[in-house]
Amino acid sequence: MKTAQKIWILLGLTALALRWLAGRYPAYVEQWYSRGMFVGIRTIIDYGLAWVPFPLVYVLLLWLSWRIVRQVRRFFFSRLPWRVRWLKAGWSLLAFASGVVCWFLLLWGFNYSRIPLEKQLSLHLQPLSRADVEDELALTTQAMIQARNRISHASDTALDASALPTHLEADLRQLVACWLNDGGYLSPGRVRGRLLHPRGILLRFSTAGVYVPFTGEGHADAGLHPLQLPPVLAHELAHGMGFGDEGVCNFIAYEAGIRSDNPIIVYASLLSYWRTLAAHYRRLAPDQYKVVREQLPAGIRADLDAINQAMLRYPDVLPRLRDAAYNAYLKAQGVDEGLLSYDKVMMLVRAARQK
Repeated sequence: MKTAQKIWILLGLTALALRWLAGRYPAYVEQWYSRGMFVGIRTIIDYGLAWVPFPLVYVLLLWLSWRIVRQVRRFFFSRLPWRVRWLKAGWSLLAFASGVVCWFLLLWGFNYSRIPLEKQLSLHLQPLSRADVEDELALTTQAMIQARNRISHASDTALDASALPTHLEADLRQLVACWLNDGGYLSPGRVRGRLLHPRGILLRFSTAGVYVPFTGEGHADAGLHPLQLPPVLAHELAHGMGFGDEGVCNFIAYEAGIRSDNPIIVYASLLSYWRTLAAHYRRLAPDQYKVVREQLPAGIRADLDAINQAMLRYPDVLPRLRDAAYNAYLKAQGVDEGLLSYDKVMMLVRAARQK
C-alpha cells in the first residue's frame, strides 16, 4: 500500500470518528463549523469558482471518468499477478472512498449535525392529523388561488417558462438569504443554483434537484416544469447555505418563496407545498381528495396537469433501488425519518403558522 493511500484511509476514518462525535455535540457544530469553518469554505468556493458559466459538476464527472479509465487500464495492462492486482485495486478503491468521505464531511456534511432548525426557531413539531391536513390544504388552496389571480397574464391555461422572472436564481438566492438572516442564521457566500442537462438526468432517479458538496453548487433538472423550478432551486440553495435535512430545506424554500414580491414565485411555492399536502391527503382520503382537486380553478388544474405530464416524460429507473439507497444515506447522516423527512415540511409550516 502506498503512503498516500494510508494517509487518505486514515483521514477518512478520522472524519467518520469526528462525524460520530459531532452528532453528540450539535451546539459545537453550530458554532464552530456551520457558523464558522463552513462560512469560510462557502466564501472560497463562491468567490473563487462561481463565475464559471456552466455547472462545475460536469468537470467533476469528467475527472472521475478519467480516473476510472486510468485505473481500469492499469489493472488490465499490468504484468503483476492477478492476486496482486486485485489487492492493489482494493486498497486504491478504499483510499478513494475514504477521500470522498473526508472531503464530503469537510466541505458540507458536518451540517447534518448542527442544532435542528425547529429547536433554534422554537417550533413545536407534531404529526398532522387528518383534520390538520385538511385545514392546511384548505388554507393553502385559498392562498394559492389568490396568488395566481395576482399574475397579470394568467388564464385558464397552464403557465409556461415565460412567466418566470429573468433573474430567477438571483431572486431566489436573495429571498433565501433574507429569510435566514431574519431567523438569526448566516447566509454565507453566493451559492449557485444551476440547471442540469440533459433533461431528465435526475428525474429518472426520482430526484428533482441535487446539491453537490464537492463543487458547492445546487442543481435542478432542466426537464422540470417551469413552475417547479422556483421551489426546487430554493431548496438546493438552502442546502448550499448549510442545511442538510430535506424537510427543513423544503420549509426554507416555502417560507422564502411566499415572501417574494413576484406573484409567480409566491404561486409556485404555494403550489409545491399544496402538492405535498395533496399527496398526503390522497393517501388518507382518496375520495375526498378527488373532490378537492375537481373544485380547483381551471388554471390551477391546468398547471397541475402540465406538471404531471412533464414528470411522466422521464419514468423512473430502478426506483426501489434508488429509494433504498437514498433512505440509507439519509439515516446514516442522522436523519432518522429517511425519505419521510421530505414531508417534515408540513409539520414545520403548521408549527410556524401556529407560532
